[in-house]
Amino acid sequence: MSSVAEQEDLPPYNGIALADVVLVKSEAEAAAALAALTGTDVVGFDTESKPTFAKGEESTGPHLVQLATDSTAYLFQIGARPDPASVDLLRAVLEAPDILKVGFGLGDDLRRLRSKLGIETQNVVDLSTTLRRRGERNTLGAKTAVARFFGQRLAKSKRITTTNWALPRLSPQQIQYAADDAHVALKLYRHWRANPPT
Repeated sequence: MSSVAEQEDLPPYNGIALADVVLVKSEAEAAAALAALTGTDVVGFDTESKPTFAKGEESTGPHLVQLATDSTAYLFQIGARPDPASVDLLRAVLEAPDILKVGFGLGDDLRRLRSKLGIETQNVVDLSTTLRRRGERNTLGAKTAVARFFGQRLAKSKRITTTNWALPRLSPQQIQYAADDAHVALKLYRHWRANPPT
């Protein structure tokens, strides 16, 4: 179940509800996010960066960091001058050796977090390679993984992927897309661990 045509015939994947997504802005939201994220064993993890289009243009990302527990996705906007409290919170979670971070295609995410925020993420599982079947060479994307493990179609709009993630106000579509990226990684990891390949 990997061809695009086959995936189009699948029922849609219903992502996390917008009511369960927190765009962390206040101290109270940050405190609640820190408690939830450090109180769990595994978090879904992803980042978004404003796309670069000019040849040789360097990315200034990440512009958004997404962390998800089983029930809630937390989104952290990272501007040109990142809020020190947000950076401290992200460091506490991402550098914690006892919290597993799971996501897809995390190489760039980890490099950008190190470069922009000085965060050395620890205890990471990149599902792009972990969820491959024996003998598969290509990395696995979230869309293909959702089709394979859940029999559903994960919407991945190019229009949303390539939007400006550095905007101070994100659209509901951007928020949904970003939250789903982190949350679905955690759901897939939990499913994979509960149903080990034979």
